[in-house]
Amino acid sequence: MALSAKLELRQGQQLVMTPQLQQAIRLLQFSNMELAEFVDAELERNPLLEREDNQPQAKPADEPMSEPPPEPSSGGEDEWLDLRKPVEDPAGALDTDYDNLYQDTGPADTQGSADNAALSSWANVRQRMSNGFEDSDGLESFVASEESLRDHLAAQLPLTISDPRERLIGQYLIDLVDEAGYIPSGFDSLSLKLGAPVEMIEGVLQKLQTFDPPGVFARSLAECLALQLKDQNRYDPYMAALLANLDLLAARNLNALRKAVGCDMEELAEMIQEVKRLNPKPGLRFGSVQMQPVVPDVLVRPASDGGWHVELNSDTLPRVLVNRTYFTRVSKTAATEKDKGYLLDCLQTANWLIKSLDQRARTILRVAEQIVRQQDAFFMYGVQHLRPLNLKTVADAISMHESTVSRVTSNKYISTPRGIFELKYFFTSAIASADGQEAHSSEAVRHRIKQMIDAESADDVLSDDKLVEKLRSEGIDIARRTVAKYREALRIPSSVQRRRDKRLFERMGGTI
Repeated sequence: MALSAKLELRQGQQLVMTPQLQQAIRLLQFSNMELAEFVDAELERNPLLEREDNQPQAKPADEPMSEPPPEPSSGGEDEWLDLRKPVEDPAGALDTDYDNLYQDTGPADTQGSADNAALSSWANVRQRMSNGFEDSDGLESFVASEESLRDHLAAQLPLTISDPRERLIGQYLIDLVDEAGYIPSGFDSLSLKLGAPVEMIEGVLQKLQTFDPPGVFARSLAECLALQLKDQNRYDPYMAALLANLDLLAARNLNALRKAVGCDMEELAEMIQEVKRLNPKPGLRFGSVQMQPVVPDVLVRPASDGGWHVELNSDTLPRVLVNRTYFTRVSKTAATEKDKGYLLDCLQTANWLIKSLDQRARTILRVAEQIVRQQDAFFMYGVQHLRPLNLKTVADAISMHESTVSRVTSNKYISTPRGIFELKYFFTSAIASADGQEAHSSEAVRHRIKQMIDAESADDVLSDDKLVEKLRSEGIDIARRTVAKYREALRIPSSVQRRRDKRLFERMGGTI
């Protein structure tokens, strides 16, 4: 078989990740603090950018929630971002998965050498962005940093609590922990804010008190010491009596303390030494970091028509503009082509930064408005009324791609009458309905399973199969393994163990 060389012409299409797209995508996923740092760096590099002195006017409080203005049309040398479609990244320049990128739907370049110069100038933008952020995420920054107490507790939360409602409450309690590991006592105000019963918050707190280090989430010194003793299996009635009379120990009134505990002096001395070995401030052993208050990106408050008013927090929006007067004046004095090219580079960079910031703000607002619409019951009645919600539902409602919604909801916070939450907290899984009606939220199904088990008697203990039958009779289509998973997540024993415990409880006269 002879080999021969030949020429072939093939026509194809390929998506190219331009520096403009990289900038718009990066700005979209930045938190407000990261965005402020990036804008400050650009203000130092670009002489045509300057801060806007005038405060932007906020929308009136009684203005109903509406869709943002239409996207600016692309024309001429401009290209824009289509947030509805993903795009590939052949260069691997982004620090994200390929599924989270977007397509550039701008018009093709038709301006010859002028556009080639513009693309060359944007290579400098890409290099500046890379130097400004990617280099700072090197190995040294991770090795040198200390883990904070809040990060340590937040890492344990998904491993212990699977219920979305309880996890949301748990995250809220983690945010209340001070640097010593304590939280404020009294959950009445928190119950009203979250719309959750105090019993549920107390139940979540008991789970959080099993976290490492032992003693965290205590509301008093006695409770902190008791949690550590329980972790060591050294908590008994004598220790409980000692911790209940810490004021006598502080006053060194050992005779009164011995009578209160009910032991001899030698045993009391050993117990006091054991208490002294405990850590009264367990959270202090973690790295101390500068605490930055969470600044919400979106503000939600009740509207006069009974709905909700959603607006961006103007304090988190960078106020920058392009000084075209200065550009015109300096361009007239530019003597060389190099100077003119530098000024053109600065102008193009400034224009694209303004457009990218504008699109980022309007995208966040659209996503937040749709989340408020979908989770209206939560804002009205509390955490128990969270609806099942996923990224696709929000993306389809606002004609965006799921990856865009994912980026917007990460590291973005919303301030509501029930507190400040990250946008991604409002996404919960769903359980299908047996009769084809609206799906049920997974947390509502868990709550129903717990209600059924709490109401059972020793002679009529519900097995997992019986729970499946009862749930399906109520219109909830669920598998047996899912019921078992939810039951174990609620820390409810099997039907055999429950039947044994209930019979023993009745035999002991209900005094176990």
